[in-house]
Amino acid sequence: MTYCLGIRLKDGLVALSDTLITSGNQTITAKKYKIYSKGDHHIFLMTSGLRSVRDKTLTYFSEEMKEKLEGMNHMYQVVNALGDQIKRVAAEDKKTLDESGIEFNINTIMGGKLDGDDEQKLYLIYPQGNWIEIGKGYPFTIIGNSGYGTPVLRRTINYYESSLRFALKTGFLSFDSTRVSANDVGYPIDVIIYPKDSNELIVKRLDEKDLAEISHLWGNKLTEAVREIPDDWTTGILPNGS
Repeated sequence: MTYCLGIRLKDGLVALSDTLITSGNQTITAKKYKIYSKGDHHIFLMTSGLRSVRDKTLTYFSEEMKEKLEGMNHMYQVVNALGDQIKRVAAEDKKTLDESGIEFNINTIMGGKLDGDDEQKLYLIYPQGNWIEIGKGYPFTIIGNSGYGTPVLRRTINYYESSLRFALKTGFLSFDSTRVSANDVGYPIDVIIYPKDSNELIVKRLDEKDLAEISHLWGNKLTEAVREIPDDWTTGILPNGS
């Protein structure tokens, strides 16, 4: 399984991904993101799903970008190009995979800005090759193991009010909630920050030791918060003395 998160804010984009990849009975550590650049503008994408589908799609897409990225001026053109390659791989492999009982599966988060875009964009691309743009009302998306980390983001992230620092911190807490609940999501994690009006992407890999103190503090804070919530409403439900 995978955990990849993209957050869109008025101050820029924040992305985070784990690095565990499972192939058969083998688990390896590898990055799940790719970066493409056109002059001072940058695009990143993160993927989850069946490894063979992902690798083939990204091979085709990277070849496409070598030939056509210079002629693209809008992010939607890049997203459409990826969708076309997903459909190409589906046409080649989906029938065989279906016959083997294997689901054709690839999900992608793509973010960035090209010279024709008025602001940074964030997209979610589905296994069918279609896509949605992540809006301001619900400014984040997760692919892979999304259930455990969504609540903290939904309660806290706001496109207009959240800073890059706040989003990065909350994004890690979302990852940590997933990590402790799913044994196929884990360290190290890769972080991408793309500040508004910046010509550079910030890319950083963090190991467990880098965030152990924060993870421990988060667990303690959760325990304290639960203890502080009133429980008088349980009277009449539980036996006396419970």
